[in-house]
Amino acid sequence: MRIVFAGTPDFAAVALKALLQAGHQVVGVYSQPDRPAGRGRRLTPSPVKQVALDAGIPVFQPLNFKDDQSREELAALAPDVMIVAAYGLILPKAVLETPRLGCLNIHASLLPRWRGAAPIQRAIAAGDEETGITIMQMDVGLDTGDMLLKTSTAITPADTGGSLHDRLADMGGEAIVKALTQLAAGTLVAEPQDDNLANYAHKLSKDEGHIDWSRAATAIDRQIRAFNPWPGSYTDTADGQRVRIHQVEVLASNPQATPGTIIGREREGIDVRCGDGGLRIHQLQLPGSRAQSVNDLINGGKPLLLVGEELH
Repeated sequence: MRIVFAGTPDFAAVALKALLQAGHQVVGVYSQPDRPAGRGRRLTPSPVKQVALDAGIPVFQPLNFKDDQSREELAALAPDVMIVAAYGLILPKAVLETPRLGCLNIHASLLPRWRGAAPIQRAIAAGDEETGITIMQMDVGLDTGDMLLKTSTAITPADTGGSLHDRLADMGGEAIVKALTQLAAGTLVAEPQDDNLANYAHKLSKDEGHIDWSRAATAIDRQIRAFNPWPGSYTDTADGQRVRIHQVEVLASNPQATPGTIIGREREGIDVRCGDGGLRIHQLQLPGSRAQSVNDLINGGKPLLLVGEELH
């Protein structure tokens, strides 16, 4: 089959590599326009574009598909199927109908559980016990198309947004290769989604990283893990210094104090009272510093986060 691939970040680049390693014929790649990156703010190709360039595949970077030229370029590629993974553009109906077999999406959720932009992080934050990859036949709705293939993985207590992203990226590559084999054989079976079971995974924002210590310790732990590495989680000291929290552990005890109060400070960690239970901070980042363990913080003699302080 003649395949067109559309995607932008690392998650999609893993899938494109899997298709190429499986010997599929990718005749064109679509990706978001180059963006400024790094300290020099130089225009930098997306991870997907870089994979395509290395493989000698033509790359197309339209701002959208509203003009005739971009739709004609796609039609000229005569694709049998278009594979979409975290592309970042909404595809109009005319584009969805261009490939002979339509467009397949690699979605990082067990649909219809999490539709939308941030299904990986939302699954961890919500306390889901499992997630996975759904290969979906795209339609004009937001992740509403028929499900073609699913593969699942458990969400462990140690999973972060980063670790789960990487695992699902690998699973996405494996799943789309398997789905294409079944598509060619005519054995893929479409299953409609139950809209009553759907949740919307809103796009992440930096403001969501603020820790509300009145919440339960288990909920804050999930937030910190879900938003690691981005947008990260943070708290403020009484004098307004922002501290980023990278790794915590839920305490077995239920300490009595005002939520946000530091109730212990040892080399093993800094204990903080929450609305229900407590958390031990293992790794944190002070203003203008790198991420470090509490042991390193104490060794450095930093007069921050002392017993009795309140975090906000």
